[in-house]
Amino acid sequence: MRKRLIQIFGFLISSLGWLFVLCTMAMDYWRITQLGGQGGSFIIKVAWYWSNLWKDCFTDSTAVTNCRDFPVLWSVTYYVQGTRGLLMCGLALGFFGVTLCFVGMECTYIGGGETIKDKLLFSGATSLVTDLESYGSAPFQFSVTSAFSRYDLGPPIFLGLVGAFLIMFGAVLYAVTVCRRKMSHFSTVGKYL
Repeated sequence: MRKRLIQIFGFLISSLGWLFVLCTMAMDYWRITQLGGQGGSFIIKVAWYWSNLWKDCFTDSTAVTNCRDFPVLWSVTYYVQGTRGLLMCGLALGFFGVTLCFVGMECTYIGGGETIKDKLLFSGATSLVTDLESYGSAPFQFSVTSAFSRYDLGPPIFLGLVGAFLIMFGAVLYAVTVCRRKMSHFSTVGKYL
């Protein structure tokens, strides 16, 4: 019973993390900078420049926003291309990892016997951990390049990093349930030798 609860909790945590990372692809304000807002005038003129993976935008103090979509792939800077690619690959592979973990859970009736389910669960958990490289390095790559310029880091970068840590925690919970069973199996075999 405890193994099932740990696996269900791991599934919910890793699925929530995958959803967080999925949401970061569509969110605005990956990097933000503020222009103006200083001087002795009683009218404060401020403008914000912000961008995400798909467009650059400029919002003035009257809340009028002008956006320019990135026209073609090769006209985008290298870190935006890399971030897009890492996130898309990580999301696709993470979907398969979550699916393998769902099939391998003890409470599902698909996937075969206990040993096959344990193998599916362990392979799904290792897939999620290896996909963590894509999840974690994509916002990090974008944030490092933004840090060298005069940009502030936006909320999607932090949401993606939180999602990556949730995925890692869920994968560790999966692996603990499988490893605990394997260790108890080895200890009972050792008694009889």
